[in-house]
Amino acid sequence: MTAPESSPGGFASLGSPVRVDGPWTHRDVAANGARFHIVEMGDGPLVMLLHGFPQFWWTWRHQLTALADAGFRAVAMDLRGVGGSDRTPRGYDPANLALDITGVVRSLGEPDAALVGHDLGGYLAWTAAVMRPKLVRRLAVSSMPHPRRWRSAMLSDFAQSRAGSYVWGFQRPWIPERQLVADDAALVGRLIREWSGPQPVDEEALDVYRRAMCIPSTAHCSIEPYRWMVRSLARPDGFQFNRRMKRPVRVPTLHLHGSLDPAMRTRSAAGSGEYVEAPYRWRLFDGLGHFPHEEDPVAFSGELINWLKDPEPDR
Repeated sequence: MTAPESSPGGFASLGSPVRVDGPWTHRDVAANGARFHIVEMGDGPLVMLLHGFPQFWWTWRHQLTALADAGFRAVAMDLRGVGGSDRTPRGYDPANLALDITGVVRSLGEPDAALVGHDLGGYLAWTAAVMRPKLVRRLAVSSMPHPRRWRSAMLSDFAQSRAGSYVWGFQRPWIPERQLVADDAALVGRLIREWSGPQPVDEEALDVYRRAMCIPSTAHCSIEPYRWMVRSLARPDGFQFNRRMKRPVRVPTLHLHGSLDPAMRTRSAAGSGEYVEAPYRWRLFDGLGHFPHEEDPVAFSGELINWLKDPEPDR
């Protein structure tokens, strides 16, 4: 499907970093015609954690333990084409990726889930809540506006278009893949540093993400959703998706954002509540960047858990 993306002797030769040891359990589940790697911990109502770019399930390591301790069944999945999940030749449009997520919920034998998504995972969580509302109990999104807000901001807001310049750069063939894995995926570490707030970035964590990106075909599969998001802007399937996303979200929604996020501006994310016909709570974390769940995991987990346990979340 793709050209070789890592050279012998680099991170890729050290073995897969995906099944990181911890108090959690690793396993694979089948859904929507593919196999997905999940990590789970705890018992109780299901909370599904969805990672963004350029990461994989491990970005939720802090929330897995916090949610389990709080009485939830926490499950972090690797999206299609990333981490330990199947790298299929197609199927990276948001509608299909959202069906992956709801399919995993069904495969886990649960009637529904609270979806928690960051970045691309947040975009897909918004989508799943519209497409399969009966399977989504609650919705929490971090660092990502509603898909219609994202589209509008990228097309009409020059500042956001410039902040998301990496998305435009992904439209080139082959070059982005090669850039992502060059020098043992040094670009992955640089992007995470640049998008984070002033808190020091854990260098060991960056090495884990860099190693994961060096797994063959991961770079290509990580970029494909962004290629669809841009190339579909002028295609019938993109117009159809945008119309479909006019349907309101009808489950309680928590929207989390870092005030210093340089990749997704606050003004781009704010206002997504207009697409929610249910209790909607906006929470801005002062001094945090694009990865609030990693930059301040205690504050993020506390906000999330308190909201999940609130029987009547307010607007």
